Amino acid sequence: MPHFAIHALDKPDALSLRLEHYADHRAFVEAEASHGVAVVFSGPLQSDDGEVMVGSLFIVDAPDRDTVQRFIEADPFQRAGVWGVVQINRFHKRKG
Repeated sequence: MPHFAIHALDKPDALSLRLEHYADHRAFVEAEASHGVAVVFSGPLQSDDGEVMVGSLFIVDAPDRDTVQRFIEADPFQRAGVWGVVQINRFHKRKG
């Protein structure tokens, strides 16, 4: 199954909204199989000083990009408007 990288940047000043929906987002990610993806790894993107979450990064296995798109559209962060820009790219793992 191919890998996909998901790079999601929060909208400006979205930290309080992110924190409000954080528990729902975490529960959603734990149930990834019900959305047709397997999360290889994921976590928050941070400001340079590591103090503020500014987005999310995922590497997922999925049969196709459409499945990944549906996964992102169903994520509580996306539904609540936390993320401003979301990029999905097929990813070829070479090392690690």
